Amino acid sequence: MIEKYFPNVDWEQVWDATKETIYMSVWSVLLTFFIGILLGLLLFFTAKGGLWQNKVVNTIVSAIVNIFRSIPFIILIVLLIPFTKVLVGSIIGPDAALPALIIGSAPFYARLVEIGLREVDKGVIEAARAMGAKVTTIIFKVLLPESMPAIVSGITVTSIAIVGYTAMAGAIGAGGLGNLAYLDGFQRNRQDVTLVATIIILIIVFIIQMIGDLITRKIDKR
Repeated sequence: MIEKYFPNVDWEQVWDATKETIYMSVWSVLLTFFIGILLGLLLFFTAKGGLWQNKVVNTIVSAIVNIFRSIPFIILIVLLIPFTKVLVGSIIGPDAALPALIIGSAPFYARLVEIGLREVDKGVIEAARAMGAKVTTIIFKVLLPESMPAIVSGITVTSIAIVGYTAMAGAIGAGGLGNLAYLDGFQRNRQDVTLVATIIILIIVFIIQMIGDLITRKIDKR
């Protein structure tokens, strides 16, 4: 029955492409989460009035973040080809897409983290400082717990963007559902293949959004 509506679809190939998309997405999200939080904390602490107020450092980090989050992803992939080849040893395949996915996503997420940290009541931070709390204590006991709903919402939005980025990376040889939709679907005029790849990407996005919303509701104390 299903072959009647999708005559050109190789389901084993679809499954392999789905695994590649999930592989790229999971690793990119994990590394983006940690790098984004580190960059977000650095932006927050070095800003005016921050614990490590430093205009030079803040300006440099802000510039780097703004530059990399502003470059269109498809262009970023091309710009990073020499770096990717040195780091991974190839410019084709899921592993080759990871540097561009992370470098393109982490700055975007860093800004979301910074916004979340700025929403924390400054009185709580000052109270912790008055009691002699160390910076690490302020980070792990005050800032991150208080801003966690915003941080989770931010990584949910970023994760969905990363899934979209994997589709673009697939169009230039990274593999995954984007590669399947473009090469096997669009270029060979197999609309059913493109449709199936699109539906699976949408399902992945819906699952990410559902999980993100569930976690945010669980940890939001407001």
